[in-house]
Amino acid sequence: MGMLATVINSLALNSALQASGTKTKVYTSIRMEPVGELYTKDKAIEALENGSVVIISGGTGNPYFTTDTASALRGIEIEAEIMMKGTRVDGIYTSDPEKNPDATKFEKISFDEIYNKNLKIMDLTATTLCKENNLPLLVFNMDKPGNLQKVINGENIGTVVHN
Repeated sequence: MGMLATVINSLALNSALQASGTKTKVYTSIRMEPVGELYTKDKAIEALENGSVVIISGGTGNPYFTTDTASALRGIEIEAEIMMKGTRVDGIYTSDPEKNPDATKFEKISFDEIYNKNLKIMDLTATTLCKENNLPLLVFNMDKPGNLQKVINGENIGTVVHN
């Protein structure tokens, strides 16, 4: 159900982007034509090179892997410059800011610090994939109106995780 939920979300995002005049391409990890085309690295890179926003949905298409791991894997495959993780909070904190009002936000933090502080940003497989492949991560609040546009514009919001 989770994999299908990501496909539904990708269709909503695709619709919104197309309504704003943006050229898009939806790929899915399992066959779902005409909802989206089956993902391959080469097709996704070609669409990016042709100026499309590429939306990859359906996780890895395999059980036991989270959507975070799928995002890290696909980001590495398409040679993305950064992985962006939209969440309910505006970055990474010393502890859960929804439970601890005294939690302190990090503007930048290394993958090693994430491990050493045992911070639960995403699953360890996704974190390790990003670290080992030098794919920086930006964690930001996706629920705040305008934040996605701020990220796209390069504004300094959220927390950046790096090697």
